[in-house]
Amino acid sequence: MFKNHIKIAWRSIKKDKLFTTIKIGGFAVGIAACLLIALFIRNEVSYDQHYEKKNQIYRVVMQGMFNGEQVKSTHFQLPLADALEADFPEIIKAGKVNTIEIFGAGKHAMHLEGEVQNNFEEGFVLADQEAFDILEIQLEQGNTATALTNPKSIVISRTKADKYFKNGKAIGETIILDDDSAKPYTVTGIMKDVPKNSHLNFDFLLPIEDTRMSWTNQNYFTYVLVDEQTNIQELEKKMLSIIEDYVIPAQIDRGRAPDFIEVLRTIEYKLQPITDIHLYSDIKMADGLKHGDIRFVWLFAAIAGFVLLLAVINFINLSTAKSANRAKEVGLRKTIGAFKHNLVAQFLTESVLFSIISFVLGVLLAWALLPSFNTIAAKTIAMPWSAWWFLPVLLIASLLVGAIAGLYPAFYLSAFKPVNVLKGSLSIGGKSAKLRSGLVVFQFTTSVILIIGTLIIYQQMDFILKKELGYDKEQVVVLEGAGILRNRMDSFKEQLLALPQVKSATVTNYLPVDGASRNGNTFRKANEGNEGRGIPAQIWRVDYDYIKTLGLKLNAGRDFSKEFALDSINSIVINSKMVQELGLTDPIGKKLDNNGQAFTIIGVVDDFHFKSLKEDISSLSLVIGKDNGAVSVKLNKGNINQALASITGVWNKNVPNQAINYNFLDQEFTRMHDDVQRMGKIFNSFALFAIFVACLGLFALSAFMVEQRKKEISIRLVLGAPFKSIYQLLTLDFMKLILISICIAIPIGWYLMNRWLQDFAYHITIGWGIFLVASGIALTIAIITISYQSIGAALLQPLKGLRSE
Repeated sequence: MFKNHIKIAWRSIKKDKLFTTIKIGGFAVGIAACLLIALFIRNEVSYDQHYEKKNQIYRVVMQGMFNGEQVKSTHFQLPLADALEADFPEIIKAGKVNTIEIFGAGKHAMHLEGEVQNNFEEGFVLADQEAFDILEIQLEQGNTATALTNPKSIVISRTKADKYFKNGKAIGETIILDDDSAKPYTVTGIMKDVPKNSHLNFDFLLPIEDTRMSWTNQNYFTYVLVDEQTNIQELEKKMLSIIEDYVIPAQIDRGRAPDFIEVLRTIEYKLQPITDIHLYSDIKMADGLKHGDIRFVWLFAAIAGFVLLLAVINFINLSTAKSANRAKEVGLRKTIGAFKHNLVAQFLTESVLFSIISFVLGVLLAWALLPSFNTIAAKTIAMPWSAWWFLPVLLIASLLVGAIAGLYPAFYLSAFKPVNVLKGSLSIGGKSAKLRSGLVVFQFTTSVILIIGTLIIYQQMDFILKKELGYDKEQVVVLEGAGILRNRMDSFKEQLLALPQVKSATVTNYLPVDGASRNGNTFRKANEGNEGRGIPAQIWRVDYDYIKTLGLKLNAGRDFSKEFALDSINSIVINSKMVQELGLTDPIGKKLDNNGQAFTIIGVVDDFHFKSLKEDISSLSLVIGKDNGAVSVKLNKGNINQALASITGVWNKNVPNQAINYNFLDQEFTRMHDDVQRMGKIFNSFALFAIFVACLGLFALSAFMVEQRKKEISIRLVLGAPFKSIYQLLTLDFMKLILISICIAIPIGWYLMNRWLQDFAYHITIGWGIFLVASGIALTIAIITISYQSIGAALLQPLKGLRSE
């Protein structure tokens, strides 16, 4: 019997090639989209799952209240880890990690001892031996127990070992960083490459050399390994004693005011599971790492479900619409004794066969699209062909989806009464017209919502890239790894300024883009001493040409000048936000205290964005100081390539042993919002998938409608009906359904995207224009889809239409 079901199913598939192609094609596209999103989600939720003791590893997070707002941080004092390990028996180990560039993390020029040619490398992280153990860093060579105990040791990844050492054996070799041969590092270990799906990615591990055991400077991530039986909520409560026992006494010793001490008492320590860091980290934590977002995971999971659901709806729609073509078959089968369960089994077999073929094509399509998807999503996802579960899951899914998709059509078709069928009194597909209409509305409602989302994401990204930032990012080249110049920096800058293509230049790595140096401090009015209310603010070390090169706008006072000797000692320029936070009415000449150091305000710059537009502008100050991390060069308008060639020539003259490494400031700003761009591209891609599947269904239904009404159309044409009336007859009902879809989709789309925009401190306002454009796109797509069949029917030769009957 099963063999007979397969044979009849195959004949049915071959009989109507158009509908078969649309059924299988729609299914395959839906499956491909679903599979790509499933692989993306699998990658996102797999972050930090590789640790053997993942359920015991936590990162410490601080949260408290400041000026009525909740603040969070993942950066802590150097002695915190030691105190946690000593005071709480539940904590087996506590370790420190530093990713801040001013401490030696981030990027370095690097070469082997005995060589002169440098390479510019990224991925340097500082850690202590305890963090090395907690993060389960595995060594292929070297002693795990002592890898970072020596202050001048360095652990490198297998990839970098293969790059720099021909035989892959690096233990005991010497590495020079930033051309500083007086501070050589000895390779003490080669570690396995850190998995790409780790929240903390690095290729080089350096020991922490900072020995300042201060409870007032916060620069380190703190990780803890806890006992398996630990009650985390109880441990978090016990950790509050750290504030009273260590932090507050240290601040009192510094003469902190009582109101500041009360702020400290609002602080709580939370333990964040290491498996939550990638997807569940709050932007307020400001840890400087690249994160995913669990909300995007759920969003894309919903899109995957909807796309597959649209494909299933197509199948149900087409199956019920073609019911008349199977009615006589059902009637004859029942007449000669077929039972209902035999017919249900027949139609379910056809559905499952459709599903299996569609799954095969869908998986192949996803495989073909995966490289492009990886490019869009910035991932390295591979199709898990070799995974033991992959093919069985696909097989079970194909059977399950096929069965679900075919369930309603099977029971609907098998319910036909033989007498009605053979008398010709069966209404042709009419009983399910309302169902088909409802499903078409659902398909296009989903499609319109996705179109609205795509348009709003595009507008928000355009808003970000075109927003006035408060500084001039155009025509600015940033030369990285400039620390290698050391005492030649002043001469190098003068040589750059002598180039006709160069307008100005500034030497500092404190720049308004991700990956640049940051330094948070506390400021208060100097005349109020320690009794004054302190505010957190960035303090950036810059040179005399910083404000000019980045085009910052002074709204009060003056810029730094070499003509004023004190500018290099105690002068400070602050932004408008800091003026507001300090409550200053006439800031010029006022004095500020920064941890005991006095500064005099000489200027105020307009607020400028130095973080992602998801975050509000915060207080910031500029002081004259030494930071050779990068050189930013403002170019005159003209030939960019010629300017870069001239700059490269100056670089090679001064640093012949290291290739120049540069980026443009506007490109770096764009990269700050890569996550938004990636989400937009992924969203757009799957919106197209959904629209395509919906249009396939609409095309097939319009084709079926034309087929069923061919005789009526021919008679109307014989009686002189014009082209316009035939076209309207065939399209008007579908247009009503599309308009209903638009009316339903607009409020849903507005609500969802308005919620998404709340993540940005600066965002667009959703206007009616977006909904009009989305509606116009949906209507246009629908009209084009239907018109192919409608125009063909309106141009039908009446005699052929009547003869066919």
